[in-house]
Order: sequence, then structure tokens, then C-alpha cells
Amino acid sequence: MRPTVQTLNEVGRIVRAQRHAESLRIDDAAALCGVSVDLLSRLENGGRVTSDRLLKVLDSLGLSVLIVQKSQTSFLEQALAEYAPPSSLKPLLPDESNEPHE
Repeated sequence: MRPTVQTLNEVGRIVRAQRHAESLRIDDAAALCGVSVDLLSRLENGGRVTSDRLLKVLDSLGLSVLIVQKSQTSFLEQALAEYAPPSSLKPLLPDESNEPHE
């Protein structure tokens, strides 16, 4: 998966991958983020959450949003792949297999 996202399902997979990378259970991650388990589960499964809650979860898990023009995404993805250490991208590139939903 690319680090750019186009759907809420992709956002959810990245959030879940980051939580797993930090070895956090969903209830512990929800407490860390200051949100309910229901909200975090909904987010991880591609459901709708308010933008302020999404940003709160991303920040709490050490993630951020970068908004750029679409015409620049290919260039930035190539630069990221070339210059970022591969281990730094691992949480952003979750296994596409069917993980059990929590």
C-alpha cells in the first residue's frame, strides 16, 4: 500500500498497522488517544469518524497528515521511497491480507 490514501479503509489499515507496530491492544490505544474503543474500531474498519477525532488518533499514534496537490504525489512518493529508511515506512505498509477485525 502506498502512504497516500484515497479511502477511509486505507486510513483505517494504516492506523491499525501503527497500533500493531506499537504493540498496543485496541483498548490501550483508545485510552492513549482519548477516544472510545468503539470509535477506534470504527476508524480501523473504515467507518466514519469526525475529522477532529481522526486527527487526535493520528497524533496520539505518532502519525500526521500532509496535504499536497495531486500532481505532486508521485514525485513525493518516489522521494520518500528513495530517501526514507525502509524501516520507517513499515508501519505505513500493512500486510494486505485479511486481518481479523478487532
